Amino acid sequence: MREEVVIPDTGNIWDDIDALIENAERITFNSLGRQTVATIISSALSSSGFAQIYSEKYLRSRREAFAVVIERAKARNEVGADLDANLVFDVMSGMMLYGLAFPPASESWSAYVRRAVEAIIILCPIKYF
Repeated sequence: MREEVVIPDTGNIWDDIDALIENAERITFNSLGRQTVATIISSALSSSGFAQIYSEKYLRSRREAFAVVIERAKARNEVGADLDANLVFDVMSGMMLYGLAFPPASESWSAYVRRAVEAIIILCPIKYF
């Protein structure tokens, strides 16, 4: 299941985000992908050691790749300079998992995830306190 990290570079943040979502959909939306996700979540919930190793060996490289996408978008002034790439990655990952477990009824999984990412990127620069 593990594939090399691909860092899209389309020249546009939304095309890059779409490429990331499409890649996740391709990997996850099959019986092996769903089984693997279920096993990972179950194992991480029951073993903090597994969660830490998984985070270091698998998620870190994806988080770093996503940060590159956000930094490029910052350089192109497509997003605010203070946008937190880790927060966006966590929201995107969370919505991907939630949408996998509870598929949206009124739109595709990829549209649902994209809409969540748009919301966090657009709202993130707002300071509430």
